[in-house]
Amino acid sequence: MEIGKIPPEILNRIVLNPINHFAVKRKDVFLRPKTGEDCSAITFGEELCVVSADPITGAEQDIGYIAVHINCNDIASSGAEVVGILLTILLPEKSTEATLSDIMEGAYEAAKEIGIEILGGHTEVTSAVNKPIVSAAVIGRTDKNNFIATGGAKVGQDVIMTKCAGLEGTVILAKQYEEILSDNIEKNLIEKAKKMRGFLSVVKESNIAKNLGATAMHDVTEGGILGAVWEIADCSNTGIIVELDKIPVKEETKAICRVAQISPYELISSGSLIITAFEGEKIVKALQQQNIECAIIGSITEKEKQIIKNGKIQQLNQPKSDALYAVKFE
Repeated sequence: MEIGKIPPEILNRIVLNPINHFAVKRKDVFLRPKTGEDCSAITFGEELCVVSADPITGAEQDIGYIAVHINCNDIASSGAEVVGILLTILLPEKSTEATLSDIMEGAYEAAKEIGIEILGGHTEVTSAVNKPIVSAAVIGRTDKNNFIATGGAKVGQDVIMTKCAGLEGTVILAKQYEEILSDNIEKNLIEKAKKMRGFLSVVKESNIAKNLGATAMHDVTEGGILGAVWEIADCSNTGIIVELDKIPVKEETKAICRVAQISPYELISSGSLIITAFEGEKIVKALQQQNIECAIIGSITEKEKQIIKNGKIQQLNQPKSDALYAVKFE
């Protein structure tokens, strides 16, 4: 298999179908695993406990900070309040205390920004990894009526995107390949790219959208914007049409992707949120009033997954792997 997410066909056949057909079924499980759904939910009285988990494998710097934000984004995208997070930190042999300290300082910073507790976890030095890996499990809570699934999109709705394409990937590449990029890109663009680190959370926009008619929300991770909109449609059993020209892309992202020979539309973009709603303009206006960049980029249709590129309609296929793993510098 190629680097990146396990393809949906394999994921369903080997992982999800056996879970849903052979594993124990509890009555208090509200939402079970499904392709495209980042969370599961468990009933606790009138409330739901919402849980999710994700590792950081593509980045090598700032991984504590990124791990907290991208995991909390999953919970926020479900309409839930994030409560706390558990971190598993795996370090390669000969790692220093400074490496562990850097990871934890980043995690503390992100947790403080969101307003959550670090509840615990596990730390270990192991020969099983050749670079530091942080994996997290995150917990949230919400009323049953306020839960929003990835698979909640409805035909005729607008598709709204916040911020810009390739957000997280731009930050990762600017930090990991700064020396290489500096030979091809103006320094001010690289500095702008690194500052995009401060926009990795979707907590604020998800809180706004969930109160204004959003029926589906999905944070943009591996596979980028095109992967995220494909997953929303697939999970909702609908079609989708997206206009490529309406997807916002920052100049610094364009420059870095040009040098790295990758597409910004298939680049990991934690910090960007996809929202579906019938009155998209109302959500756009509310987000813009809070200085959150956003745009309506398409609509939910009955069946076909399509993109409009250069005025022509094309089939939208799920990206095979995130562009981050296809970086090539000449």
